Amino acid sequence: MKLPPVEKKRVVLPYPETTMFGAVLDAANRFPKAPALEFMGSYTTYTQLIKKIEQAATAFYAAGIRKNDVVTICTPNIPQAIVAIYGLNRIGAIASVVHPLSSQKNITYYLDYTDSKMILTLDNFYEKVRDAVAEAKRDTRILVARIQDELSPILAAGYILKSGKKYLKYPDKGHGMEWSNFVKYARRVTLPPVAYDKEKTAIILYSGGTSGTPKGIRLSDFGFNALGMQLVEASGLNITYGCKFLSVMPIFHGFGLGIGIHTMLENGAMCILIPQFTKDTYAETVLKKKPHFIAGVPTLYEALLGVDSLKNADLSFLKGVFSGGDSMSVELKKRCDEFFRAHNADVQIREGYGLTESVNATCLTPMNRYKEGSIGLPLRDMIFKIVEPGTFNEVPTGELGEIIISGPTIMLGYLKNEEENEKTLRHDEDGTKWLFTGDLGCVDEEGFIYFKQRIKRMIISSGYNVYPAQIEKVLNKHPDIDYCCAIGVKDAYKMHKVRAYIVLKDGVPETAEEKTKILEYCKKYLDVIERPREIVFRKELPRTLVGKVAYRVLEEEAAEEEKNK
Repeated sequence: MKLPPVEKKRVVLPYPETTMFGAVLDAANRFPKAPALEFMGSYTTYTQLIKKIEQAATAFYAAGIRKNDVVTICTPNIPQAIVAIYGLNRIGAIASVVHPLSSQKNITYYLDYTDSKMILTLDNFYEKVRDAVAEAKRDTRILVARIQDELSPILAAGYILKSGKKYLKYPDKGHGMEWSNFVKYARRVTLPPVAYDKEKTAIILYSGGTSGTPKGIRLSDFGFNALGMQLVEASGLNITYGCKFLSVMPIFHGFGLGIGIHTMLENGAMCILIPQFTKDTYAETVLKKKPHFIAGVPTLYEALLGVDSLKNADLSFLKGVFSGGDSMSVELKKRCDEFFRAHNADVQIREGYGLTESVNATCLTPMNRYKEGSIGLPLRDMIFKIVEPGTFNEVPTGELGEIIISGPTIMLGYLKNEEENEKTLRHDEDGTKWLFTGDLGCVDEEGFIYFKQRIKRMIISSGYNVYPAQIEKVLNKHPDIDYCCAIGVKDAYKMHKVRAYIVLKDGVPETAEEKTKILEYCKKYLDVIERPREIVFRKELPRTLVGKVAYRVLEEEAAEEEKNK
């Protein structure tokens, strides 16, 4: 049984024909006195935010930044970054948003790749950025933001006393300019109107790969604005004036910028900006700020369950709790849901699925319905198909295939990479554009989507397809295992065999007896071809920039070991 054919006439949401800045300006006109941002105890209303954005836009324009010019944003979640992103959007320029913990070499790559004319960073990353700029092909101007500049005098004094000594001394007058001075002393100019263009690049984000060259993902105003409307409808929640969202996911990621910032600002809610956190400070912030909505990756929720300060907490203020960025195990979801119920929160963890190539979320678990293992139903106007990998041939309901998606949030394409564009963005015979995700999944009779794993993670052993995510799902249920990662390593007979890297729970010894115990457990739940032939204990496993286990790093380590034998 195949999915029903796509209807030619579909009821769509009334997506605004405006820029990202225009959408926030509309929210400001509706809720001028409402708080838009909260940052370390300092508040910015929507009226104040628009004023700051206009000032930043004026400064960029006076400095020679024009339509389609690129400026790199290399900061954590701070107000200056938000203002800069929308200020650039106001004049038709493009923000390329990168991880501030990127290596010097990678920052140079991002600057050259996008031909960035400026880069905004935080003072404690200044020296690395300065050195990266020195290696770049063009003379990129550095703008330096400081956290204390966004705080009241009392809060700024307290911040400097507590944290100031940890930061690098700036300014280095020969290489950069403080953001506050850049905005304050810019020559006053009249900003020209910028026509809305549905096909224009607004933001560049990057693929979160663990090896190889990052791909720049060109995202549109239309895509970001559409996501904001889709999520409000799908959530079933009144996300608007008076709502508070804990914006902890980083802005260099679609989850952080698309959901944590733009969806909230487009709808008049308040973003609580968190520049840096640990599980303990995150928990403290939740209790202190009492946000209505929180979102994070599964590893964040796993960590929160063990935080002492939350053991007797009243979390009744929570109205929505969302998880994305990686698949959440059934066991972890159950534990989280039980935890929230026990702490007076009438919520369940609601999983979503998306890619940066689609801004972020494309489907979401319904508010009052959950199907085990499912990542929910497609958002309005997002069309899912499950096909034979690399084709448009749909597979029967319930069978595994590649997930392909069509809808308003699909990327414009990869920057300067036509080869990948041809593989990833394809048009069917009706002219509909589809995003080939490279993810395996299936759909049930009710249209619920199930994500299984990346196609590229498939291990071929003795001619059979073995899926690491299925192995990890079984291993993660073992009472002694904290988390794990399964990869394929070369084998003379089978071509590949399964190796499992395992992090044990605190107090569990890394012994040969423990390996035997785990292997015996696997015999009960995994087919012969799926069972690990090797187990490697680790204290921790490498992570990608967004917190996923970096399986490719482990594959590279294994390949290097094989080469050195």
